[in-house]
Amino acid sequence: MNNASSALKVAAGIFLTIALITIVVILFISAQEATKTAQNNFSDIQTELSQASFTVYDGTSISGSQVTNALRKFRDKDQFGILVKTGKNRGGQWYGNSLYISDMMDEKYGSVINVNKREGELGNTMQESSNEYVNPSGKFKASIVKDRSNVVRGLVFEQ
Repeated sequence: MNNASSALKVAAGIFLTIALITIVVILFISAQEATKTAQNNFSDIQTELSQASFTVYDGTSISGSQVTNALRKFRDKDQFGILVKTGKNRGGQWYGNSLYISDMMDEKYGSVINVNKREGELGNTMQESSNEYVNPSGKFKASIVKDRSNVVRGLVFEQ
């Protein structure tokens, strides 16, 4: 009788141990899935926040003073370019890096042409005699340039 009782106690202990291990494994797997979901959501939020400073320039009409403010704010940003087309300079002038924007269907669209070459003098945008002059009260159509990875690489302002 004593052996049967001991055997039942050992069997019950083994059963409870297996049940506990199963519960822990199930909780671990569900926690792992929740962590992956949270990580993806965090990544999406981080991308949105990093590009939030550019949303004001997406298809809007802004003044020339806002254009010069954008030039001051973003001109030193790495692998980023700003193209300003004025009434005097229809071809436009790049500030920072120049970008490949001639063909939207091309794989290179939005990529930096020469990483080591910085262009444009901010001082020229304030001299009325310069072709690069940006009239503070002028109106400009703003647009965003994104590369194939959907990362904002530049801005285009056209008067």
